[in-house]
Amino acid sequence: MATRMRSSLVLAGLLALAPAAVALGAAVCPFEAGALPAATLPPGAPHGSAIPIDTIVVMMQENRSFDHYFGQLHRQGQPDAEAEPRRATNPDPRGGRRPVRPFHQTRYCEKADLDHSWNGTHAEWNGDAMDGFTAANVAPNDPKGRRAMGYYTKRDLPFYYELYATFAIGDRYFSSLLSQTFPNRFYLLAGTSFGHIRNDIFDVTDPTSFAQRTIFNLLDEAVPPVTWKVYQSQVPFAILFGYVRANRSANLVPIDRFYADAAAGTLPQVAFVDPIFTSTDPNVETDEHPPSNVQVGQAFAAKVIGALMMSPQWPRAALFHTYDEHGGFYDHVPPPEACVPDDIPPMLRAGDVDARFDRLGIRVPVAVVSPWARKRFVSHTVHDHTSILRFIETRFDLPALTRRDANADPMLEFFDFTSPAFATPPRLPKARIDKRRMRQCAKGPSNGAF
Repeated sequence: MATRMRSSLVLAGLLALAPAAVALGAAVCPFEAGALPAATLPPGAPHGSAIPIDTIVVMMQENRSFDHYFGQLHRQGQPDAEAEPRRATNPDPRGGRRPVRPFHQTRYCEKADLDHSWNGTHAEWNGDAMDGFTAANVAPNDPKGRRAMGYYTKRDLPFYYELYATFAIGDRYFSSLLSQTFPNRFYLLAGTSFGHIRNDIFDVTDPTSFAQRTIFNLLDEAVPPVTWKVYQSQVPFAILFGYVRANRSANLVPIDRFYADAAAGTLPQVAFVDPIFTSTDPNVETDEHPPSNVQVGQAFAAKVIGALMMSPQWPRAALFHTYDEHGGFYDHVPPPEACVPDDIPPMLRAGDVDARFDRLGIRVPVAVVSPWARKRFVSHTVHDHTSILRFIETRFDLPALTRRDANADPMLEFFDFTSPAFATPPRLPKARIDKRRMRQCAKGPSNGAF
């Protein structure tokens, strides 16, 4: 995360059912904010208590694209997942004739952070060409921007590769906009970034700062209320929202409570798990944000997932594992157009790319870990962070917060609610941490920006 994030946080089948479509660019978005799931789902689709999930856990990590982490999954455990093309390239920013090709990254901590800002990400996307990643990531110790083209394999991330080859995943899941952490996480929790395109600071003493309605309002307003907690490893992202700061600080609890609640069978109906977002030691930070050690983040995720699998609540639980945005790393799939969430335009400054919230961001990984998840399933349907939000709304019959989540696919195809394939949790590899790579990481730079 950016320095400003650290300081501020430490301080504190549908179209067939649709009415006339709303014209929002090229995307067809028939449903409006406030739409209930029953009105937007195809006939016979389950919602509310018809979905046998009583505990939903959302684990959003940081800054990794699908190709960067799982572009090799097609050849290493899940042939239905789209592979990174063998001939993928980006131009040499120095003007060299040889383009920059994807390569197996052997460092577990990057030499320097990558550009994932509004302007940088739009340049990387480059109107669907997907050829601006190297130019956007030129650095003194990387004049070709080559680190943007690096990828990891099953040998580097054995737990993740087995997890993603075993449970249900998507290879058309995108971040919610072409920008960085804060606005993308806003879409997960609010269905919009309410104009924000940056990691904008907030006033922790002002309850009207970031006072927009979120999933937390919906959960509390449900009849009966839906229980929820944020389990934080350092600082809870939800503290940005004025409603949470003013009314629900007791719902923000340390990560150790997650393991205790999971063991006791007392997890709330909806739980968000936040990692360690920033540290001067890349072997301590658990969010996987460059240049933190990717295996350390993998180990954190494995511990959370393992605790849920061993919980008495596992038989009726689902965990969504994903990443807020691509972090500047290459992906070859152009992001599609999207529903504009509301009537709030982007908060552009002089020199910013003139664009709207009418396109999804760069593709990122997603997995659904549940006894009800389809075994070895790959969805090719377009989803974004508001799809997870819409799943929560669908399970508890909550109204949509914005046009974006009203029209989002709720990811029901990831599940088979007729028979649990993983009533007994599968055995997964241990998320071991390579000590030699840890020593290499200890010599690298500290985290710089979200």
